[in-house]
Amino acid sequence: MNKHYYVAIMAGGIGSRFWPKSRTSMPKQFLDILNTGKSLIQWTYERFAAFIPEENIFVVTSEDYEDIVAQQLPQLNKQNIVTEPSRKNTAPCIAYISYKLLQKDPKAALIVAPSDHVILDVETFKNTCLKALNFVTQIKAFVTLGITPSYPNTGYGYIQHDTFSVAEGIYKVKTFTEKPNLELAKTFLASGDFLWNAGIFVWQVNNIIKAFEKFQPEMFDLFENEKALFNSTKEKEAINRIYPLCTNISIDFAIMEKADNVYVMPSSFGWSDLGTWNSAYENLEKDYLANAVVGNNVIIIDATKCMISATDNKLVLLQGLDDCIVVDTQDVLMICKKDKEQEIKEYVAEVKRIKGDIYL
Repeated sequence: MNKHYYVAIMAGGIGSRFWPKSRTSMPKQFLDILNTGKSLIQWTYERFAAFIPEENIFVVTSEDYEDIVAQQLPQLNKQNIVTEPSRKNTAPCIAYISYKLLQKDPKAALIVAPSDHVILDVETFKNTCLKALNFVTQIKAFVTLGITPSYPNTGYGYIQHDTFSVAEGIYKVKTFTEKPNLELAKTFLASGDFLWNAGIFVWQVNNIIKAFEKFQPEMFDLFENEKALFNSTKEKEAINRIYPLCTNISIDFAIMEKADNVYVMPSSFGWSDLGTWNSAYENLEKDYLANAVVGNNVIIIDATKCMISATDNKLVLLQGLDDCIVVDTQDVLMICKKDKEQEIKEYVAEVKRIKGDIYL
């Protein structure tokens, strides 16, 4: 294994679209959403540990989840759990871990990846990541992994790339597009030069910090002025000073859409964002009526194409439902149509308005 290869697993989100299973106190990355016996972050760690030195694997998460990460990943050095005092999206998170690594290893090449994705073909994923790491160590470049789309999904971002490659399987990025409407998504799919944005990035840390200096100078100054304290006993104090002043912005908007040295690798390794109950439904086995069930105490009568997640300590009987999401927890039962899943965030906001934070 290359001692200069690192990974930062981002695990600070609250997964509100998986409510009521995912809660603020225990969000989806720490849950066994697909009933596999392991949480999503445990699967993510194992994928990277196959080709990244374990001492080079870092998890960036909220202060609230530090103990959960330590409990679920006991093999992870506690110094490799990097905690944020507040959620400021992915750009400050990436600036933070990049500065830490630059102080530790100026030659560090970094993969930044979410903690909650499903990847079925781990060998192809490993080879793709290693190819990207090798590319960014040879050329001053930012690489993102793009997924060859199989249908016009409106919940993903899209990446358009040049038709000619700069190296085998690597293309210059032309445009980034946030979640399109259905007609636009169909056009993207038909064109053949658009990919789903997997949100997995690869670069050398010294180059991403230079990009912060160019495109996010205010954020760059905040971290640059405190960098001598990183990896010391005063790091936490420094971060507590920096974060309140950081802009809440994604790395896509902050850097990727502005830089001219961004490349994409079209990839197929059984990827799913696992961002919604429908994506969980797509990744689960179905019964003969096309129902996906997580739970050992569910009886289905005359129900079809439903996504059901239930606890085992109570019997759940469903009759007559079609195309629904049914999630039963200790204190909340949610039933909604599958085509309304993008509105679950709005339902959570309504619960908060009426009931406060007790069910969040």
